[in-house]
Amino acid sequence: MTIWNQKPTLEVLNQLGLGTMNEHLGIEFIEIGEDFVRARMPVNERTRQPDHILHGGASVALAETVGSVAAFWCIDTSKKMTVGLDINANHLRAVKSGRFVVGTARPLHIGASTHVWEIRIENEQGQLVCISRLTMAVIDKRVFT
Repeated sequence: MTIWNQKPTLEVLNQLGLGTMNEHLGIEFIEIGEDFVRARMPVNERTRQPDHILHGGASVALAETVGSVAAFWCIDTSKKMTVGLDINANHLRAVKSGRFVVGTARPLHIGASTHVWEIRIENEQGQLVCISRLTMAVIDKRVFT
């Protein structure tokens, strides 16, 4: 069963990221399933700490990106919008090498006023690097218009 109010395409998701942090960090959406969104982010000079391991803040940026994008496409965007309320992240494994990490967002709760998303970030070997939980508020669009 699908979670999407409107199922986006990868082309749309990647176009929306142009000129944003997504583009700066090199985040690229790579898969949309019936109940998940997946994106990858390079491990390079833009996303590493000075000691050459993946920066925890870059992992959180990836987590918030995939979770918030997923939440947006689950609502009626003509009437509502989503905004972040809370994010946490546990960094479980350092990424010292490799070309990219992959973040996958799946819903734990999709309600009328809040969403809770779990985001798993894995290295190229499929090992869990970071686990994150993102809470989104669903608000009336007119609040910001």
